[in-house]
Amino acid sequence: MYKEHFGLKDQPFGLTPNTAFFLNAQGHREAFNMLQVALANGEGFIKVVGEVGTGKTMLCRKLLNTLDDSFYTAYIPNPFLNPTALYRAIAEELGVKCKSRDGINEYQNSINERLVELVAEGKQVVLVVDEAQAMPPKSLEALRLISNLETETTKLIHIVLFGQPELDRLLAHDSLRQLLQRVTFSYELPPLDKEGTRNYIQHRVATAGYNGAQLFNESALQYVYKASKGVPRLVNILCHKALMAAYGKGDQQVTKGHLVSAVKDTEGVDLPGSVTGWVFAASVAVGLGIMLGLFFTMPGGFQ
Repeated sequence: MYKEHFGLKDQPFGLTPNTAFFLNAQGHREAFNMLQVALANGEGFIKVVGEVGTGKTMLCRKLLNTLDDSFYTAYIPNPFLNPTALYRAIAEELGVKCKSRDGINEYQNSINERLVELVAEGKQVVLVVDEAQAMPPKSLEALRLISNLETETTKLIHIVLFGQPELDRLLAHDSLRQLLQRVTFSYELPPLDKEGTRNYIQHRVATAGYNGAQLFNESALQYVYKASKGVPRLVNILCHKALMAAYGKGDQQVTKGHLVSAVKDTEGVDLPGSVTGWVFAASVAVGLGIMLGLFFTMPGGFQ
């Protein structure tokens, strides 16, 4: 709707992860480096956790797109599967022809045989599981059993788990302590800081083809950070709506006013320094004042 108005070639703040817009921000850079080092060292289990909207899926796809031909990758985007269904999904990702009557033992054997073939071809097999916090505990245990497959010198498969903080709480259960002990590399993905949010917005705008004067003015950039708290998904939502607001008014630059409209239109996001917050603080102060006044005037109280 607004691309032509602002001279953009692409939509800069889409919600679908697009690795062309990947920003090498500090947290994402550290996580990506950790993944590369861990895989280079042949580690069995690797874990990346982060709150909703912090860019886990983007990082996951960046990893998949970056690994060269020496790696064979399998990707499970929806792991809410029982152990049999999980093994079937992994087998299919590995190119194993599955039969409808196959059970968990048949899948285990087929996966093992296929892994041996791939390793013999000089491949490192990497299984990437997104939204891993959704996995049932029995399926996580089934995943651990697959990680046991190894030759005398190397593991047959390396497993990378991406998930929300609930994944850590799930792995803390006593029944999954063996899996938790297998996790040798782990990283918690943080939200963007103030400067990171600024760079994120400007990077996405430039990647989308904008080459004019500063599209988001300074007050708008500061306001986005305060409202989004540096969560990339919220940054995308607010910036997209702010661009629509600016376009609707015929403005060529996004200002704080456009961001205020965007925040008001977005559920779950509060206006920074909103009137509600001041009213609450004032009501608390008044309430304390009344209580103290009553205390000091009560019989036996300080006079």
